Amino acid sequence: MKTVRRLYFYAVALISLEVVLWGLIGLLRSIVRASVGGGADALARALALILVGVPIFLVHWLWAQRAAARDPEEQSSGLRALFLYGVQLGTLVPVVQNLLAALDRGLLVALRLDAYRAMLGGNQNLADNAIAILMNGVVAAYFWTVLRGEWLRLPDCEDFADVRRLYRYLWMLYGLLMVVFGAQQLLRFLFYIPTDTLGELGRETAANGVALLLVGTPLWVYTWRIVQESLADPAEMSSRLRLGVLYILALGGVITVLSAGGTLLDVLIRRLLGEAIPAPELVQRMGGPISIGLPLGMVWAYFGVWLRRHIEAAGDPIRREGMMRLYNYLLSALGLGAAFIGLAMLISFGVDILTRPDAVWGDALRPRLAGALATLAVGMPLWLIIWRPMQAQALDPSEAGDHARQSIVRKAYLYLALFAAVIGGMSSAVGLVFNLIRAVLTGSVESNFLANVLNLAQLLILFIFLLLYHLSVLRGDGSFTAGALAAKHAAFHVLVVDPGRGFGDSIASALARHAPGLPVTVQAGAKKPAGRFDALILPGSLAIDAPDWIRTFTGRQIIVPDEAGNLVWAGGINPQGAAQAAQAVRQLAEGEELRPQAAGSSKWMIVVYAAAGLFGLEVLFMILALGISLIAR
Repeated sequence: MKTVRRLYFYAVALISLEVVLWGLIGLLRSIVRASVGGGADALARALALILVGVPIFLVHWLWAQRAAARDPEEQSSGLRALFLYGVQLGTLVPVVQNLLAALDRGLLVALRLDAYRAMLGGNQNLADNAIAILMNGVVAAYFWTVLRGEWLRLPDCEDFADVRRLYRYLWMLYGLLMVVFGAQQLLRFLFYIPTDTLGELGRETAANGVALLLVGTPLWVYTWRIVQESLADPAEMSSRLRLGVLYILALGGVITVLSAGGTLLDVLIRRLLGEAIPAPELVQRMGGPISIGLPLGMVWAYFGVWLRRHIEAAGDPIRREGMMRLYNYLLSALGLGAAFIGLAMLISFGVDILTRPDAVWGDALRPRLAGALATLAVGMPLWLIIWRPMQAQALDPSEAGDHARQSIVRKAYLYLALFAAVIGGMSSAVGLVFNLIRAVLTGSVESNFLANVLNLAQLLILFIFLLLYHLSVLRGDGSFTAGALAAKHAAFHVLVVDPGRGFGDSIASALARHAPGLPVTVQAGAKKPAGRFDALILPGSLAIDAPDWIRTFTGRQIIVPDEAGNLVWAGGINPQGAAQAAQAVRQLAEGEELRPQAAGSSKWMIVVYAAAGLFGLEVLFMILALGISLIAR
């Protein structure tokens, strides 16, 4: 109930604050301008926003302040942190945007170009930007003082630390995007060759790029330095948010570099195949992919290094391999997809050469051959470079090879390849059978019948090869894994201490399901058994008052909370406790490290990570859209 009420008050306070703020900005702009744009309508709109928004904001914000002063839970709540840091974003981002607009217009005017060509605020003037900066800055300063005071008085700062981490990474990504696109605009300008008299497009691009770099570079450098300095805190260093951001930046960079590289190769291959492209046009065509590929290639290289450092900082070598494995298999999937498409395009080109003698080389065949070769040249090396070491690691008979073969990432990759092969092969087979049956039933064929049949047949064959190869890899993993796991399980001895009440039977049953090959001994009572054991499973009621031999046990002890006496477990009794204990024993038998669950993690972390994931996906989609737009040109 408190959460819903808290959400209502902070949501209304945030919305009404923005209403009042932009009403004040509109009012001041109307007063400062010599001739009021919009006349009475603009003035009336601004006054309406202020008169309606001020009382609503005051009621809800003052309630939030009183509640935070009375209740420590309200003060340290995740929603309050989201509100305060959200206000900082909602006010400081417009400050940066208005600064960028004013600077961009100034550069355009200095280059004797019209101010309306600016990326932002082309129809504004300096007074408009100054008013927006001033008003947003005042509000940001007020809530910054509130936020600083909260940090000094917080009884529990976990939620605030989580939201602050998200806030910092959002600013870092914002600044980095401006740097990337500023560099892209400048590089695009360098490759732009104007005509004899017209050069405005090139100068406009240069002005926009310089403005983005002048604003974005210090912003990114400052926020990235803060993020790096915060790594002294172990919670920051082990943050899933940091790992996710590094993954997004590295993968976004490599995807765009691949698409840009394919576009560049396509242009060069067309020229080599005889397409008449004048030198100025050739340079301009090359400039598009280079201008975006070079900055994002640097992003890939730079953040790829930090991703590897972050992974290497993980204490558990198995966990390190698992984190790097996800990155490698994603790259392998990209390379395999591009190689498959390029090979299919190349074979399709050969089919058309053989079956369509009337096809025109320059208009139809040359672009197809260039596109096929460029796609294959980008995808095949990437897949081979990534896949071969991953496959070699999986074929390693050591413990590292066992974990590589059992990895959920590897299994997901292989089954995804099987899924794509089956669905693609089924679609190709349906099309092939349809064409053949239709030809038999109608007794006639179209002019492109042979080409269609051969293209569908070659796709079907490629999908069959894809299916058979990955199926053989999956079966090989299974045969390797079965023998290795059986040996490990057989060598790992487990003792279950059963004080009664069916505890031993439930644990033994769970172990039989999750690790059937483990040698399990169930000891009735607390008497010391004979023999050597690697792990010990006992109920919590016995662990609290355990005999000496259990206290001195040198192996791993797995404690399952149970209902006994007057014991009350703060986290409650999990009905899946036996299954979780069995899974823990299986992980220990297979050499994996058990990572304790983070106790007391905030439910608002779901909101925080969801917001971060959505923003990260938006950034990735923006980069992908830019790369695709280069190919579509």
